[in-house]
Amino acid sequence: MSVEEREDDVHLVLLALATELARSAGALLLTMRQGPLNVRTKSSLSDAVSLADEEAQALILRGIAAARPLDGVVAEEGANAAACSGYTWIVDPLDGTTNYLRGYPGWAVSIAVHHDERPCVAVVFDPMADALYSAVAGRGATRNGVALRIGGAGTLEEAIVATGFSYRADRRQAQGVRLSALLPRVADIRRSGSAALELCHVAEGSVDAFAEDDLELWDWAAGELLVLESGGVCEAWNGLTGGTGLLASSPALLPLMRPVLGLV
Repeated sequence: MSVEEREDDVHLVLLALATELARSAGALLLTMRQGPLNVRTKSSLSDAVSLADEEAQALILRGIAAARPLDGVVAEEGANAAACSGYTWIVDPLDGTTNYLRGYPGWAVSIAVHHDERPCVAVVFDPMADALYSAVAGRGATRNGVALRIGGAGTLEEAIVATGFSYRADRRQAQGVRLSALLPRVADIRRSGSAALELCHVAEGSVDAFAEDDLELWDWAAGELLVLESGGVCEAWNGLTGGTGLLASSPALLPLMRPVLGLV
């Protein structure tokens, strides 16, 4: 068996574990939605975290530690461990917390695995829609087992573009200025409140592109691989804080979006 074949087998094992953990965390979140949410804030009054976020993350991290003790972890709610195996899990236990807390659709569990800093496995689970998006590097992407393909819009005028906004008012103002330049050039804008799900929507073709800055790695790590494995392209760009944002679309759209967003 070649090195590539052995690595592919490992990726399928990781996919099975990520799928199991994402579904279990999603079920826990649905159950906890019925009880006290014990909300506190982080960077601003609109940046909330709940007991549900923390419990879902703990469930996922326990599962990783039990099955893959040498793997590293980067997780939103303050858990980081270096990898001894070359594999690192990137976990957002509840992307779209504000939606979740208000009972609004548009939240998900996002789990990605990187091997030597390259994405190899991705799972995003939308419990409200019972939609499981998954991808393995070189094997394509699916929603509930059905293959995904990037949308066909070839011009900005045809394109529906998804975006999102910072938790901080000053950064939202700057994002609004950028959006005002984009809006007259495209067919329409979407904003669900979950970067992970918006990237799934790009992968399945229900929107044509995604553009957001002021993101963290766990916001887009799984969605990036889903887009790539659906035939799309992704490009990192500097966010408003010097962090990483992401553009994602078909290969035809990405160069058309750059100048409108001030990236050329």
